Amino acid sequence: MFDFPFSFGQKSSLLLIFFFHGIVFSFLSLRKGIIHSNKASKWLSLLLFLYAMYITPYMLGYANWYSEKITADILFFIPFMQVLLIGPVVYFYTKSQLNSGFKLSKKDYIHFVPAVLYAIYSLIVFVTDKLILDDYYFYADGRDKDMSNWYQATGLVSMAFYLGLSLHYYSNYKKLLFDKVSYADSILFKWIRNFMIAFLGILMLRVLFFITNPEWGEFGSQFWHYIAFSFVFYYIAVTGYSNIIKQTTLSVEKFKVVNVFEDEVSVFKDETSTNGSEKDLTIWKDKLSKLMTENHLFENPRLTLSDVAKELNTNTKTISSVVNSGFNMNFNDFVNHYRIEAVKDKLDKGEQNTTTLLGIALDCGFNSKATFNRAFKKSTMLSPKDYLEK
Repeated sequence: MFDFPFSFGQKSSLLLIFFFHGIVFSFLSLRKGIIHSNKASKWLSLLLFLYAMYITPYMLGYANWYSEKITADILFFIPFMQVLLIGPVVYFYTKSQLNSGFKLSKKDYIHFVPAVLYAIYSLIVFVTDKLILDDYYFYADGRDKDMSNWYQATGLVSMAFYLGLSLHYYSNYKKLLFDKVSYADSILFKWIRNFMIAFLGILMLRVLFFITNPEWGEFGSQFWHYIAFSFVFYYIAVTGYSNIIKQTTLSVEKFKVVNVFEDEVSVFKDETSTNGSEKDLTIWKDKLSKLMTENHLFENPRLTLSDVAKELNTNTKTISSVVNSGFNMNFNDFVNHYRIEAVKDKLDKGEQNTTTLLGIALDCGFNSKATFNRAFKKSTMLSPKDYLEK
């Protein structure tokens, strides 16, 4: 009678811990995504599931599943290691996290073609070996196709390519963010940056272990790679889910949600027609400077490019052009300049003797001590403390 091998040893048990947590966090992320209609949570759920599946052949292999035909068939004919799917999922998770309006378009489905082709290949192998020949033909060598050198190397290239796309998207996001809001430092999605660093760590580990042991099919020599991978995978699972909790449990947003990827060139109904003189950069600069100094718009910690455009009865494209070309700044730095000048004016009047420095910063439009200190030092080359002592 067949004895189903569930006796996990030391190596398989260690991988089982990470596998279990991956499945749990995948389920929790999916649940949050469904409840809150959060696309990023759903993409993270799929990514964590793929990571858990990635370590499955080794977790079960170290439990001797390759030694029995029935369990070996499970590992042979189910393509657990979807290395051609991980890259696209990382990319679309990044896009959905940074762009609340992101939706898969028809042209996006091309990214899944390699994974679909491998699935078809796996189906052909199953049909040939199990249903037609009822004997190993493709698997005559007894080695899991998921661990073939060509497949793992192609997967590595694919993941590196999509990491590059993700980094490029994040770079565009940062540029647009600093061009459209005055509180960019507070909503930079540092988690996405850390996530991509962690993903890069996974790829570097894979390259390192491939250099030290190029024969990926040598099953027993890959344990340390999978343990190292599992620790990074666990970090992504825990920190990624924590990020979901932060986003979904705060019913009152501290900052207004701005989708910087929207092609917003909103022209208001009461917008005055622009003639040649109004388009002159100097005139627009004067209008903008006067608005900031007289109306003190910079005191609004949630000030956006759209808010300023409304005040001047124009569109965001015009204001962005004036700020970038006329003042040689992005919008975030432009507003912070006026905030810093207001802080310096209050300090010169000695208001720090009756209130705290943080209180002064908040009154001038900053939303946190860290943001204030960073902006102040960038503008004056001095910390607020050093400025007071000079």
